[in-house]
Amino acid sequence: MNKSKSYLLPIIMMILLFGMISFVTNLAAPMGIVLKNQFNVPNSLGMLGNLANFIAYAVIGIPGGILLQKVGYKKTALIAIAVGFVGVGIQYLSGHAESFGVYLLGAFIAGFSMCLLNIVVNPMLNTLGGGGNKGNQLIQVGGSFNSVLATFTPVFVGILIGEATKARITDVFPVMYIAMGVFALVFVILWITSIPEPHADQPKEPLGNLMSGALKFRHFVLGAIAIFVYVGVEVGTPGIANLYMTTPSIEKSQEIIDTYNSQPSAVSEDAYETAQRIVDGRDTPGLGIATGIAGGVVGFYWLLMLVGRLFGAGFGHKVPSRKMLSFASLFGLLLVILAIFWPVKTMISMPAFSVGTGGLTFGMVPVPIKFFFLALVGLCTSIMWGSIFNLAVEGLGKYLAAASGIFMVLVCGGGILPAIQGWLADVLNYEMSYWLIVGGLAYLLFYGALGSKVTKRAEDLIV
Repeated sequence: MNKSKSYLLPIIMMILLFGMISFVTNLAAPMGIVLKNQFNVPNSLGMLGNLANFIAYAVIGIPGGILLQKVGYKKTALIAIAVGFVGVGIQYLSGHAESFGVYLLGAFIAGFSMCLLNIVVNPMLNTLGGGGNKGNQLIQVGGSFNSVLATFTPVFVGILIGEATKARITDVFPVMYIAMGVFALVFVILWITSIPEPHADQPKEPLGNLMSGALKFRHFVLGAIAIFVYVGVEVGTPGIANLYMTTPSIEKSQEIIDTYNSQPSAVSEDAYETAQRIVDGRDTPGLGIATGIAGGVVGFYWLLMLVGRLFGAGFGHKVPSRKMLSFASLFGLLLVILAIFWPVKTMISMPAFSVGTGGLTFGMVPVPIKFFFLALVGLCTSIMWGSIFNLAVEGLGKYLAAASGIFMVLVCGGGILPAIQGWLADVLNYEMSYWLIVGGLAYLLFYGALGSKVTKRAEDLIV
């Protein structure tokens, strides 16, 4: 790499893409509020957009690695950006078509893009920074920007939606305009800019052999399961909380029905049907908290993830990964149990946006303390990915690259587990659905304390 050449512009573009991974991915969960209310579907179907986005990782994870080896990082990045533009564009068209299926198709295609971008962005930033400490610093900057947009997205979507019962895909068009605009800009910049290719070792053995070899390590197999569980916990904790807060309560639903019966023009058909489902017991009642406030609470979760990642970056080298993962899992487990059992009438003030007669305001607003406990889980999940990856790949040697591909496939847990949790919320209630999160954190505690112990290394295998 030519050290004298400046790569400032492509570095900025890579950092933007780092943020877009979070922006588009975290759009899927609050969109569940829109899908649930516009199409009058239960929580499990409302989370289908999130499932479609993450299940794409299971489909494209391994082929994405093969594509990278064949065409290189720059071309893979350009393909990922183009696919992302198309995916968000289809979601935009679903607003005009008012089609649930079209939106799911767009979310699925956008998931392809996010998986490919995850494969290329880290090594690209490292190379553009010249490797070493500077390359790592740029990755940390990109990760921080990723967390900032994770904080921003649910807040912005909550403000755009307004009243949850009236939410429609068209309300979220400004977010989609931003996403498509950034994708188009970055595509053009990368297309016309000459940048170095990160070094990628060509495997000397077939990929299938390397993957089967990786699966011979017990600590890696348990770690791969831990990644599946972790992403589900990370996404499901704030995602289902958002639905819980914004879904109308029984009292609010009855009020909507009464208003509709006395003054039909004052309430939309969608809002009336949603309220009727809740009163009839066909849908689980929530708390009816304003979407701007709920988005602020969820945004606080992602903000705490940023704080935790900065802590991990600063002190991670001083704390063993096993201890870090075990403590974070145990603390998170206790927080979720507190959230399940704490009475909903106990309130605490949290920073959030609200919309009133004076317009948009930001300040401390009262919310049930159980959501404060759930927001604090963001501190715990923030350091889990790095800890799990570090523990799972220890001693893998030549199988490391194949193991990373398996990890990328199992990111699909971020779609599957929240969908299951949404189903549990439908058939039981929102509090009971969080026992799935408790189970997930219990597994992560097991992995950190016991399952991550290395019993075999690559040099121990007979090849």
